[in-house]
Amino acid sequence: MTTRKFAALLRGINVGGSKKVPMAELRKVLEGLGHGDVQTYLQSGNAVFSSAKDDPRALARELEAAIEAHFGFKVPCLVVDGAYLRAVADACPFPAAELEGRQLHATFLSEQPGEQRFAGIDGPSYLPEEYRLGDRVIYLYAPEGLGRSKLGEALARPAVVKGLDVTSRNWNTVVKLVELTGGPDAA
Repeated sequence: MTTRKFAALLRGINVGGSKKVPMAELRKVLEGLGHGDVQTYLQSGNAVFSSAKDDPRALARELEAAIEAHFGFKVPCLVVDGAYLRAVADACPFPAAELEGRQLHATFLSEQPGEQRFAGIDGPSYLPEEYRLGDRVIYLYAPEGLGRSKLGEALARPAVVKGLDVTSRNWNTVVKLVELTGGPDAA
């Protein structure tokens, strides 16, 4: 049986005392779904696992249902495989190696948005902050970090993300998830 490595990216957990999901319990939930090699990274909803199943969307829906059954609340999840994470890292349009991890973010999207969603964002007015759209990902360069980013706020507006499952990770986390999923040529 062939298995692939995936990363589950949970949105909005363990923030401000709400939607508490202990990582040890999340690992048990994933193992209970039949996944192997389960690991978590940080407390912010990053899990890596192997599975014989190959449909990331089906894996995400299955995990969402299991989390709701176990914890009693809904948590949006995106599941991506190691090859996709490596492709996201390789396609980064910003000089990632020269930046601090807090300055560069990847916002993962459940579907590829059309350019029209970004029509209301006047990029030059946010400089030195910048963004670029990739394959189901928005790359955000925010020199002062995401917490102070006005462009980050604009990219999170409903006009941009409505109807999409989205979750952001800083670049250090992206790099670590590439490593943990063993994406092709992982560092």
